[in-house]
Amino acid sequence: MKTILGIDVGASGIKGALVDVETGELVSERIKIPTPQPSTTQAVAGAINDLVELSNYDGDLIGCGFPSIIKNGVALSAANIDQSWIGTDVEKLLAVATGKEVVAVNDADAAGLSEMRFGKGKGVKGSVMLITIGSGLGSALFTDGHLVRNTELGHLHLRSGEVAEHYVSNTSRKKFEMSWEEFGKRFNEYLRHIERLFTPDLVILGGGVSNDFEQFSPFLDVRIPVTTAMMFNHAGIIGAALYAHESK
Repeated sequence: MKTILGIDVGASGIKGALVDVETGELVSERIKIPTPQPSTTQAVAGAINDLVELSNYDGDLIGCGFPSIIKNGVALSAANIDQSWIGTDVEKLLAVATGKEVVAVNDADAAGLSEMRFGKGKGVKGSVMLITIGSGLGSALFTDGHLVRNTELGHLHLRSGEVAEHYVSNTSRKKFEMSWEEFGKRFNEYLRHIERLFTPDLVILGGGVSNDFEQFSPFLDVRIPVTTAMMFNHAGIIGAALYAHESK
């Protein structure tokens, strides 16, 4: 059980690698294949099976970070993935497709777990929030290291009435051709909302846009500490494997 295959399902790509769950290190090359379009249940299950075969994984347990609210293995939402997933037992479907036991977890929760165990959140007391900035906004909330599952804070309604991830995700940045100043000011509005509701002791930013933190950080003026993640593109893979391991 020390080495587990972690899979991270995203809107554009499905990534996977073998993970040493004691150290958080990848012990194989990361594999990435395109997410099928449309990303229906059977199409994605087939793609995940392809990834498992490419990995030559001979273990019995897979951890899968999935872009949905996950309760008891069932997808209750479909963020940046086909609506056919709503109500689907992700764990059972992927177990049938791969012939292995699968443990599913919300993708942002997986990334957050990785960061709390091996990254910037390690040892931090109080409330820590990971926010992933990608196609949408993902969130993971921890209190004294314990995960509060399925927070989905990218779907908060801001004072303007807009849904947060429609206002300030990477998708919206491209759609509205924002400068980094405009993006930073919008993201600052979102952080102020988070600060007012949760007052976290630390906010960690992940996802692709976090790589450009220096471009928009001058426009943030919240009181809460804000930093970037250490685990970068591997966070979802590592966290998915870790979640599966800790669930057993």
